[in-house]
Amino acid sequence: MAVQSSTPHDGLFKGVYSRKAEIAGILRANLPKAIITRIDLGCLELQPGSYIEQNLRPLYSDLLFRTRLSGHDAYIYVLVEHQSGPDRFMPMRMLRYILGIWTQHLDAHPKSKALPAVIPLVVHSGPRGERWNYPTELAELIDVDDEARAELAEHLPSLTILLDDLSQVGIAAIQARDLTPPARLVLILHKITAKNPNLGHDLQPFLADLSALSVDDLWRVFEYIFLEGDTGLEDLQALLNQLGPRAKEVAVTTAERLRAEGRAEGRVEGRAEGRVEGRAEGRAEGEARILLKLLGAKFGTLPAQVVDRVRSADTDELEVWTPRVLTAPTLNEVFGPA
Repeated sequence: MAVQSSTPHDGLFKGVYSRKAEIAGILRANLPKAIITRIDLGCLELQPGSYIEQNLRPLYSDLLFRTRLSGHDAYIYVLVEHQSGPDRFMPMRMLRYILGIWTQHLDAHPKSKALPAVIPLVVHSGPRGERWNYPTELAELIDVDDEARAELAEHLPSLTILLDDLSQVGIAAIQARDLTPPARLVLILHKITAKNPNLGHDLQPFLADLSALSVDDLWRVFEYIFLEGDTGLEDLQALLNQLGPRAKEVAVTTAERLRAEGRAEGRVEGRAEGRVEGRAEGRAEGEARILLKLLGAKFGTLPAQVVDRVRSADTDELEVWTPRVLTAPTLNEVFGPA
């Protein structure tokens, strides 16, 4: 299932964790063992859409999975915070999203006689190291004294969110988790990338995980690095030399594409300047020019019809074709069906 992304954080998180093997590792690391043994991780099914309000999507990403819990329908809702500090009212926000999940479930299953369990997990990256210091229990946010809270306990809404506070988890602890290489790298990048001018050095300990990435995940990782870090292409050269020609080609192509889009000009030039806002004008032309350059380098002089096809393509087509240049043995396979 294709997952739409609105920010670099969103693209990396959803691109990797929408897959069953990657999200299963995150769940095993955060859900109590007694719950994990009841969940059928083999039948995790990604659900479409997002429950986050449009204006908050730069700050959060979310994924919803349907599964079975002790033989019953259930959902697991995972939300990742990208903002620098935690949201005090996150339990209330999660309750609102859970209500949305229940409403959608009942709309799809109008004859249901019960609500499915929804397990809420929040991943807090805390890029500035700010720990989660707010309640994870909804009832603690309600403004009553302790005596009244005890007396009203049966009548107040209660929800405790599961929390993975990465600000308090060291790199060694993340490496020790039973995660796939891409799942592990997402957490590490969330911790170390923001405004970091030294990623070429700081990523050296993770060469094995980087080498294990698919081409698609390399695209996601380098785009994230160029847009969220302050490390440019020149600063990555030593790392790229160790990773080999496949990673180098992805990194160079990603940098050129972002430059053509105007989204990361300063960073891909190796400068640690402020973030450059994207611009839509000329995006397709820029991507077409890059693709033609790569095709020519790999296949030699291109037929006129190929050049015309690339120049008339829209950005969606160009973004499908460009990664194929790395692995396709013929021009036909670059432009063939997925």
